[in-house]
Amino acid sequence: MTGKTGKKGDTGCAVKDCCGRTKIEKHTPLAVLGAVETKSGDIPVVAAKLAFRDILGSFRMRWGIGRYGYSIEPGIYALGRPDPSAPVFVTANYKMSFDRLRKELHGLDCFILVLDTGGINVWCAAGKGTFGTEELIERIKTVGLKKIVRHSQVILPQLGAPGVAAHIVSKKTGFKIIYGPVRAKDIPLFIRNGFKAGEKMRRVDFPFKDRIVLTPMELVAAYKIILGVLIFLCLVELITAGPVSSKIFTELLPYLGAIAVGAVLAPALLPWLPGRSFAFKGWTAGIIYAVIIGYLFSPGPGTFTAWLFILPAMVSFITLNFTGCSTYTSLSGVLREMRYALPALIFSALAGIIIKFVFNGY
Repeated sequence: MTGKTGKKGDTGCAVKDCCGRTKIEKHTPLAVLGAVETKSGDIPVVAAKLAFRDILGSFRMRWGIGRYGYSIEPGIYALGRPDPSAPVFVTANYKMSFDRLRKELHGLDCFILVLDTGGINVWCAAGKGTFGTEELIERIKTVGLKKIVRHSQVILPQLGAPGVAAHIVSKKTGFKIIYGPVRAKDIPLFIRNGFKAGEKMRRVDFPFKDRIVLTPMELVAAYKIILGVLIFLCLVELITAGPVSSKIFTELLPYLGAIAVGAVLAPALLPWLPGRSFAFKGWTAGIIYAVIIGYLFSPGPGTFTAWLFILPAMVSFITLNFTGCSTYTSLSGVLREMRYALPALIFSALAGIIIKFVFNGY
């Protein structure tokens, strides 16, 4: 079967990497239930209900396992048995985005137009420009959407709006853009309301549940910090006390705790930590944490002073990284915060490292 995503068995395509070199990007295969015949060719039909491997794949992505290979072939897909009057929803080719959308479209006959975002979700791809005007125009023309449907509208996720100039798309393709709700779960109500989103559907929230579900990625990404801290502690032990002993793992515990505070506790308490800056919020949580473990562990004044410089810097840095997951910040805001926060955090960490070398054991 030749569908609108490529030839049968085609699970990759040629793309350019950051250096302009051509490479083959592998895609995650989808289970195809059949095909819908249209004037533009056969369109693969996929299930709205997620299989176990889809759920397992989402779990892997939450932990950052194989994150950059979790994409599907761009093109157009069908749910149910859509006819030319069926609505067309647009999403990214990041498989989790596609899965979340098709799950909420259960029971609906429709088409899903998948843009090539390099396996990046809608919101991030819109900021990068890959979920953008030119890609949408090109994809509409490539799949022959005018031959597939007799209406002239496509439904985009609201979070994709920053990357798309709707008037240009309409001018070059003849298709009007309708922006759907922020969350896919609101799509059924959006449809019942005549493809109109109420104020609540337009509101971008970042509640506790959303913040916590994103923290595993930050924990996994912190392995480099853990490795760096372990090397640092071994060097301190070698230089100041002689051979490294097993107690080094006990000394590592406060630093592991700092990573947990930065990756889990600070994001969980984000609205209640003082200030607007993520770095300052993380630094505040780090200071409180350092004081608490100083009381619990009762180290010497040298070690405790080193903790006061190093641990808040670690927590602040990890919390600052969380801006990539948050809906609270903009790209310009993140860059501005990093410009001021990173030098301060580096200075604090270096000061703590020096103190630890000089006063280790005191």
